[in-house]
Amino acid sequence: MRFALAQVNPTVGDLAGNASLITAYIEAARRAGSRIVVFPELVVSGYPPEDLLLKDHFLLQCREALGQVARACRDIVALVGVPLWEEGAVYNAVGILGNGVEIDFYRKICLPNYAVFDEKRYFQTGDRLAILEVGKARLAVNVCEDIWIDKGPTEAAALLGAANAVINLSMSPYHLGKGKEREAMLSRRASVADAFVLYVNGVGGQDELVFDGQSVVFDPQGRLIARASQFVESLLIVDLEIERASSTLPSADIREEWSLDVIKVHLGPAAPPVKEVASPLVDDAGSSPAVPVPATIVPSLSTEAEIYEALCLGVRDYVQKNGFRHVVIGMSGGIDSALTACIATDALGNERVTGVSMPSRYSSEGTQSDARETARRLDIDFREIPIEKVFHLYLETLEPYFAGTQPGVAEQNIQARIRGNLLMALSNKFGWLVLTTGNKSETAVGYATLYGDMAGGFAVLKDVPKTMVYRLSHYRNGLQTNGGPIPDTTITRAPSAELAANQTDQDSLPPYEILDRIIEAYVVSDESVEEIVARGIERREVERVVAMIDGNEYKRRQAPPGVRITPKAFGKDRRLPMTNRYRG
Repeated sequence: MRFALAQVNPTVGDLAGNASLITAYIEAARRAGSRIVVFPELVVSGYPPEDLLLKDHFLLQCREALGQVARACRDIVALVGVPLWEEGAVYNAVGILGNGVEIDFYRKICLPNYAVFDEKRYFQTGDRLAILEVGKARLAVNVCEDIWIDKGPTEAAALLGAANAVINLSMSPYHLGKGKEREAMLSRRASVADAFVLYVNGVGGQDELVFDGQSVVFDPQGRLIARASQFVESLLIVDLEIERASSTLPSADIREEWSLDVIKVHLGPAAPPVKEVASPLVDDAGSSPAVPVPATIVPSLSTEAEIYEALCLGVRDYVQKNGFRHVVIGMSGGIDSALTACIATDALGNERVTGVSMPSRYSSEGTQSDARETARRLDIDFREIPIEKVFHLYLETLEPYFAGTQPGVAEQNIQARIRGNLLMALSNKFGWLVLTTGNKSETAVGYATLYGDMAGGFAVLKDVPKTMVYRLSHYRNGLQTNGGPIPDTTITRAPSAELAANQTDQDSLPPYEILDRIIEAYVVSDESVEEIVARGIERREVERVVAMIDGNEYKRRQAPPGVRITPKAFGKDRRLPMTNRYRG
């Protein structure tokens, strides 16, 4: 039997657009000879729809959009993720469509309520397994978290329903290493269930989340037999010898715990056989391939390539799905703004990016020159707006009120706020989105100016530690034979905010290699001070950094959203009280 996994990029709330996208991929799958096409979780609404699910009219319109999609299902079965509202309850459901109608629904059983997930706020729990009979095939259908649970719906359906294959619809958010983690789990599920596992994951950016695709198919021995690309839409076509039924009888506890629905669909003759082929959506009509194609397992990206592509996709979708045509970046000549400019240019094209240098009395010729050079190499629009006159007027205005005090952080932050004000003025005048340039290390300890360099619409590097910023900069430069867009001096120069004379980041912070280890342990792994000290880091440094992290929660609450690339990012993942005396 030929299956199509439609790895698509829906937009939250664009019900008409999502329905058109789904319909186009159904037609592409039908032309390719597939008998079943599978879409991601909640593809009709986009994922995650969050509190849109509390609006009755939104749920009704999702069901209307599903009906539109159903009418396009001729000679093919489509499994389509949709929020289902019935009898006052809302379910995370799969619409089983065929012969132009909605045949039935599966309702997600396991609802995640950790990390970025909040499904118990919105959904009721399904209480029945679903086995879809298509010809001689028995296909278990479930959704995302259902397949992550040991001895859960996947094994139960395979044993109780004698399923040949398990089809899972997902929108699994990306973080570094998530693909390997998923594949190890899916391999175990396939071998334990003694069934094929077909896993379709969506792609795209949604606010802080990025979805990486990488849809996969495993055989009953747990071997990977097909994999789609990361971070791009694709239609993965795979032929499976699906008629082998499981001979394992369900145990008594499995029979007692689970209810089972059997949904029967009758289709025409099977399509001619091929092996596996991964292909993008095509618009031209055509018949299914006559010549078998070798199995397609798209290689996974390297660590740096994976993160870089996630950042590009996150920026591209945030900009485009929110209707912006252009972005503007404050370019200091430092490594963070240089990398941000590279990501923006690669995501959007050089004609949609403007860099602005805003030198002050403390800006060195080296950093100003590097900002110009990065912009030149990227071939982006570049402006210079010196801030010295404005800074002088601020100091003159405040002189009577600052009398008798020594210059310090207040005077430094005035410069950052002038720059933020200028960027926002350009944004207001021309409709440009301001991309901020602060990294996770700075965000964690508050080494950023509220209403200054934190002012903007989207924080590209918000979840990228400083040490990873250096790795990504080397990676991006390595993509070009001419040395890349970031000057060597930008990478090798000691990082500095340049808000005071002879200032470097390490005047206020531990070396970034140490700082990032503490942040990883305290923020991502939730370790205590004692546990971090046991890693061999000096107690005084640990206590100082932990105090900085805890004391700057109020700043992070006012920061713009940014791309999530780690298992725990500031924002959706980590929600601590701002008024909070607990330390360690």
